[in-house]
Amino acid sequence: MVTSLLDEGVSLRVACQVLKVSERGYRKWRTNPPTQRALRHAMLAETIEHVHVASRGCYGVRRVHAELKHGLGIRVERDQVHLIMRRLGLRGISGTRKRYINKNYLITTADLVDRNFTATRPNQLWCTDITEHHTREGKDYCCAVLDVFSRKIVGWAIDSRQTSSIVLNALDMAVDTRGPRGTIVHSDHCTQFTSWAFSHRLKEAGLVGSMGTIGDGYDNAMIESFWGKMQVELLNRQSWKTRTELANAIFDYIEIYHNRQRRHSALDWRTPTEYEKMNQTTQIAS
Repeated sequence: MVTSLLDEGVSLRVACQVLKVSERGYRKWRTNPPTQRALRHAMLAETIEHVHVASRGCYGVRRVHAELKHGLGIRVERDQVHLIMRRLGLRGISGTRKRYINKNYLITTADLVDRNFTATRPNQLWCTDITEHHTREGKDYCCAVLDVFSRKIVGWAIDSRQTSSIVLNALDMAVDTRGPRGTIVHSDHCTQFTSWAFSHRLKEAGLVGSMGTIGDGYDNAMIESFWGKMQVELLNRQSWKTRTELANAIFDYIEIYHNRQRRHSALDWRTPTEYEKMNQTTQIAS
């Protein structure tokens, strides 16, 4: 700040008086080189700011720290990351956790998951669901298929109508990409998933259907959690003019950001793609 005032023609004495620093201290600061600690702090601040921008402004302290540690190999304490982010005015995006009410509806199809969203290998358990969002042209609907093992979206489809074709297209993408056999596909009871076409496609592909209780979001909590993150980190951050604009943004969020860049606490702060590759290498080595 003193230097800035001097550049504007203010005398050193006046500048030091205004900023309440001594002239001797300022001269000493000007002649002494910065310490290693100061250089490291400046480097960390610049890197943290870059990581936050690269995360599209979504990352908070935990994920910035994970990116520094796992992505860039920088050893730094989380408290220091928190301090630097606070000084830079950087914050992550946080959403409001939804409250789901269990209405004790009857189960019309077998629930093979029973809220136990765990898997020991890829293609063991998939979750699928549909979400919607408004544009000025009307609604866009998105169906996604999530692999519980890695939290990776393995199939998805977007349409302007909420018909059975959207769930079939998302399922076909997942099957074509992964080539599974015997995978459990867990969904809710909306008409698209209870349709004959969807059930037939599951059987044809060698997959096993599973459905939770009607009207209970906890029974499909993992895919609901994904929608919640996408809502906060993408959909609610701006208004969308056209369906095409929103569809392109959803594609970018799923394929580029969520699958390849976003670090997940349940995956030891790995990205879904990185986690799958890491486990493939471990299995081959063993």
